[in-house]
Amino acid sequence: MMRKYWKLGAIAMLSLAIVTGCNSNSDSSKSSDTKTTDSSSSGSEKEATTQKITYLGKEYTVPSKVDNIVTASLEAMEDAAALGVKPTGVVSIAGNEIPEYLADDLKGATVVGTKFEPSAEAMLKLKPDVILGTDKWDAKNLAKYNKVAPTFPYTFISEKWRENLRLFGELTNKQDEAEKIISDYEAKAAELKEKAAKDLKGQKVLVIRIRGNMAAYGPSLYLNPILYDDLGLEVPKEIADAKTQIELSYETLAKINPDVIFLQFDKAENAKTPKALDEVLNNSIFKSVNAAKNDKVFVNSISPSAQGGTAWSKTRFLDVVAEKLLK
Repeated sequence: MMRKYWKLGAIAMLSLAIVTGCNSNSDSSKSSDTKTTDSSSSGSEKEATTQKITYLGKEYTVPSKVDNIVTASLEAMEDAAALGVKPTGVVSIAGNEIPEYLADDLKGATVVGTKFEPSAEAMLKLKPDVILGTDKWDAKNLAKYNKVAPTFPYTFISEKWRENLRLFGELTNKQDEAEKIISDYEAKAAELKEKAAKDLKGQKVLVIRIRGNMAAYGPSLYLNPILYDDLGLEVPKEIADAKTQIELSYETLAKINPDVIFLQFDKAENAKTPKALDEVLNNSIFKSVNAAKNDKVFVNSISPSAQGGTAWSKTRFLDVVAEKLLK
């Protein structure tokens, strides 16, 4: 009888050991799987949260998905309009309004200050993924905005318009749209260059911007690359060496004696000299140059607020030149 109870007890203990062992193995396996999942999940999550983007030779770390962009320069705002992107924040030329020429394209964006010095505090409230600013900012301002979000010093140099547009396309997953804008522009410019070589041979075409006084730009700035690089027109020697905006005197204008003048006058830039445009148009020396005598002075044929060296500006000014001079 005792042997029978002993056997039953041994069986019960063995069964308990098996059950305990199974549970122990199961818990151990479950614990191991969880750690592996957490580790791999954490690793993949980390990889997915950021990306590296190279712009003008410098590498930047930005979120892997960029949904919220503050365009803190007019150049970036024009590229946003060209690509059909709606930025969260924008800047004004003066006051608190989106610049009129971009108002429809960028409707709904919050103005975070003027183009001269946007408010870092206003940007911070928008929680941007990236900020597209300007290389006109000094190191102190750039550092200030970098505390809000990764900030690109978007260049204002006209010759770098492709790099700007490609950066914007990469950030917003619109690379194909950016490349199409570039290729369409280049194709049209090449076609018009052949026509310009015949129709405008020997003619001098000059862009003048009124900022209190008359101003002109070097060949690589503002709208000039469209005329002198893309269309192959002659660069007036008086501006050939200019590296920045220069004041254009009436005497120098007479020496150039342009056959065509594109005259830009922005009221916001001439708040203290509202009659500057009329004064230029009515000046006797201005009226004596070929462009004025032959009715080839075109005032604000493209928005005077346009920055010149962007896809938006270049495509529109190329259309203007074709319409006005290459019919």
